[in-house]
Amino acid sequence: MANHLSSIKRIRQNRIKRIRNRYIYKSTRTLIKKLLINKDKKSYPKVISMIDKLSKKNIIHLNKASRLKKYLHKKIIIKK
Repeated sequence: MANHLSSIKRIRQNRIKRIRNRYIYKSTRTLIKKLLINKDKKSYPKVISMIDKLSKKNIIHLNKASRLKKYLHKKIIIKK
């Protein structure tokens, strides 16, 4: 267990941030799944925006965000 007050506070803050990041990431993944099932072009910009926010906050890597966006673009916009 941590001895210093600052390290105890840091542990507490990290726990809160981890829970928040997991919630945002999970909600984005859920929207992606719904988008792929429904093929709804109206929710596409919202999903792309959420992916960009995840990469901006370093929850996911920038390359993973671009791969996801490219994959969704192929599945939703370009239907052959």
